[in-house]
Amino acid sequence: MPAANTKHPADAPVIVWFRQDLRLADNPALTAAVGAGRPVILVYILDDETPWPMGGASRWWLHGSLSALAADIEARGGRLTLRRGPSARTIAALVAETRAAAVFWNRCYEPAAVARDTGLKKELTDSGVAAESFNAALLFEPWEVRTGGGGPFKVYSPFWRASLARGVDRHVLPAPRAIPSGAAVSSASLEDFNLLPRKPDWAGGMRAAWTPGEAGARRLLDAFLEGALEGYGDRRNRPDIVGTSRLSPHLHFGEIGPRQIWNAVEAHVEAHPGRRKDGDKFLSEIGWREFSTHLLFHNPDLPEANWKATFDAFPWENNPEGLEAWKRGRTGYPIVDAGMRELWVTGWMHNRVRMIVASFLIKDLMVHWREGEAWFWDTLVDADLANNAASWQWVAGSGADAAPYFRIFNPVTQGETYDPGGDYVRRWIPEIAALPDKVIHKPWTATPEVLSAAGVDLGRTYPRPIVDHGEARQRALAAYKSIAGASAGE
Repeated sequence: MPAANTKHPADAPVIVWFRQDLRLADNPALTAAVGAGRPVILVYILDDETPWPMGGASRWWLHGSLSALAADIEARGGRLTLRRGPSARTIAALVAETRAAAVFWNRCYEPAAVARDTGLKKELTDSGVAAESFNAALLFEPWEVRTGGGGPFKVYSPFWRASLARGVDRHVLPAPRAIPSGAAVSSASLEDFNLLPRKPDWAGGMRAAWTPGEAGARRLLDAFLEGALEGYGDRRNRPDIVGTSRLSPHLHFGEIGPRQIWNAVEAHVEAHPGRRKDGDKFLSEIGWREFSTHLLFHNPDLPEANWKATFDAFPWENNPEGLEAWKRGRTGYPIVDAGMRELWVTGWMHNRVRMIVASFLIKDLMVHWREGEAWFWDTLVDADLANNAASWQWVAGSGADAAPYFRIFNPVTQGETYDPGGDYVRRWIPEIAALPDKVIHKPWTATPEVLSAAGVDLGRTYPRPIVDHGEARQRALAAYKSIAGASAGE
């Protein structure tokens, strides 16, 4: 365990800098600080001077998460200090103010964070302050998993095989029973951060859907293991039922860590051997999260630049009307619109539907994937730079291990396959809820009599399709074939 610099007085504190690790259990930076035998100062810094400042939905979540974290810390005798400003400068100022002996933090892997943390660690060390970082966010560090040639992986399956071959460390650290706090330091109030929407307050749906915080994450995991894990391999693609864990925002903010999830799943499967296949499938989704971080770490421009340079020549269209209809859930394709409305209300969208709406924006409307990435960044409570960038590029075909260019989701057949009874669509698009099942995913094919009986006036109460999918598919195929090397996505 790292120790604070022994040249400092015995009462010199250790600073723990919380970032995307807003939990007490399995938090190696916190454990190390408490074990150093010094007073501990716990700080969170709201830093909007980053290349990708948090969007509105993430800020709403952060408020709830920090509130829960502060309460958990106070129950153990500590205090959470809140500061605002450029992170490195704020930490340096806090060190000077408290004459801290050490600063501990858990690593982030976004390019700007890596550069900032590297510089800060050198600055602190050069000034005689111990600086230690830890892994709380991943099963495997991005530099640990390498190809046979020593380079980073570009394809998921061999990446995950190589990861599993290393073995997963199943040691989970308990939350400290007590946190020794020293002299109080000045702190902003959580309200000072102004994270919650006020005029208007658009977060009602998110409040109804989520409980941010470590306890909320654990309850959700327990409910998933006792419920949706069984049959997960088949049910995870169904947005009309509870078939997924919904742990993604808790994972992003670090209210629960992947080792905790891994251990819980393994323990559950050991007690219920018949669920081994479903458990492995779920854990492979943790693998996709690891792979996305691996890609971002080794390709720092992934959020802005095509991973495949051939896509720089792709003939994207300027389609502001289509983009706006997509954002508002007014495309005329019910499965697309249901997903976009679910996102707007709850800050989350089922993963199968994420793929459908992304394919529609990119391939039906020919809008650049970066437009979708930016909208998701602002509206998702689980907005994660690595996952967001890698997933949008995957759908576009421009990314690593990408979907083949000719894979263009048909929004009608996708709806009929994965929402067969139309329950998902009816929940989010009540204006067409009375349509019969056979036309719920294609209202424009219904007869005037059926539309009238259901109270649907196409073009007025619900839009007609803003694009013909068959024609859009041919246009997209021609565009993909026009760029050199498009077949590399096959």
